[in-house]
Amino acid sequence: MNVSATDRERLPGLLKAMPKAELHIHIEGSLEPELIFALARRNGVKLACDSVEALRRAYAFTDLQSFLDIYYAGASVLLTEQDFHDMAMAYFARAAADNVVHAELFFDPQTHTDRGVPFKTVIDGLTRACDAAHHEYGISTALIMCFLRHLSEEAAFATLEEALPYRGRYIGVGLDSGERGNPPEKFARVFARCRELGLHLVAHAGEEGPPDYIRSALDVLKVERIDHGVRCVEDPALMQRLAAERIPLTVCPLSNVKLRVYEDMSRHRIGALLDAGICATVNSDDPAYFGGYLNENFRATFDALPQLGISQAHKLASNSYAASFVEPSRKREWQSELDALFERP
Repeated sequence: MNVSATDRERLPGLLKAMPKAELHIHIEGSLEPELIFALARRNGVKLACDSVEALRRAYAFTDLQSFLDIYYAGASVLLTEQDFHDMAMAYFARAAADNVVHAELFFDPQTHTDRGVPFKTVIDGLTRACDAAHHEYGISTALIMCFLRHLSEEAAFATLEEALPYRGRYIGVGLDSGERGNPPEKFARVFARCRELGLHLVAHAGEEGPPDYIRSALDVLKVERIDHGVRCVEDPALMQRLAAERIPLTVCPLSNVKLRVYEDMSRHRIGALLDAGICATVNSDDPAYFGGYLNENFRATFDALPQLGISQAHKLASNSYAASFVEPSRKREWQSELDALFERP
C-alpha cells in the first residue's frame, strides 16, 4: 500500500530530524579517500592510487571480497593513536549532522595488529574520540571489537587475550569479514569465552552467507543481535523465530546494493522484515565505501520503496533504540523525543 501524498511530503524532514541509534558502523569503513590521502602523507605511506578521484573510481565492487581488498589497503594508513582518533572524529561529525544520538562502533584490531600496530594504539585513539564525541556532540558511544572470520579461531583467542587489559573500554565482540567458507561454528569456543566474560555478542550472518549462518550464529555463538541478516527472507520459519525472539537485525541498505546482495534498492526486502514483526534497523556499515552515512541510507531506502511511510520510519528509529546495548532509561528518553517529533503536525 502506497503512502499518502501528505505523508510523503513530511517524510524527508522526519527522516532527517528523528533521533537515531547506529548499531552497524565499521569505523575503518568511515575512512574517506581525502582522509586516507592526508594520513598517507602524514605517515609517509605509499598508496596504489595516485589521487582521491582514482581511489573513488576503484569503489566498483562485485562482491564482499572485492570490497574487503580495498578496505584493508585503505586501513594501511592508520599507524598512530592520532590517526584512529581523527578517523573516528570525522565519523562522529557526520553522525551528529544526521541526528545520531548513540553509536556502537565496530573496530577490527587484527587489521592493525597484524601490521605491527599495537592494540593499545588502536583502543587509545578510539576511546579518546568517543570521549570527545560525548563532550562535543552529545553522542552516546560504545565500542565492539570484531574478530576477522577469514583468520583462525586461534588468532581470535590471541586478540582477545591482547584486549583483556582494556576490558572496560569495549562492551562486546562481533564477527565480520568474508562469510564464504567461514561459518559461525568456526568461532564457537572464543564466543563461549567472551560470553563467560560478560561481553555482548553479535555476528555478521546472512549477508552473502545463507540463512543457516543466521541460525548457527544464534544457536552456536548465542549472539544477541544479527548484523545484516537480510537473507532470512529465504526461510519463513527463521523469520518467524527472529520476530518471536525479538532478535534485532542491523540492516545496511546501501551496502546491500553496493555489494550486490540486491540488484537495486527497489528490490530491498526491509519492508518485508518490518511486516514480519522483525526488529530491523537501518545502518551505514562502511559509509565511505558504500555511498552514504545514516541519513543517506534512510533517504535512499524510503525513496526507492514507496510502501514505506511515516509509521515505518518511526518503527525503524524506535527499533534502533530497542536493539542497542543501552540502559532502559536512555532508551525511554530517545523514544519520548521520537514520539514528540512525530506527533507534531
